[in-house]
Amino acid sequence: MNDAKKAYPLRINAEIMAAVQRWSDDELRSLNAQIEYVLREALRQAGRLPKGKRKPQP
Repeated sequence: MNDAKKAYPLRINAEIMAAVQRWSDDELRSLNAQIEYVLREALRQAGRLPKGKRKPQP
């Protein structure tokens, strides 16, 4: 599995950033990890993750 990270500057509304920060604090994740989690879940739900990157459904 290739876990290479790529830096990407993100411009985001301050209110959204604050809400995601609170969410990440609640779930004991870093802000970056929370953003990745939200994006990964959205991609999974849309069926857009590359093959081999999908976690099995419980």
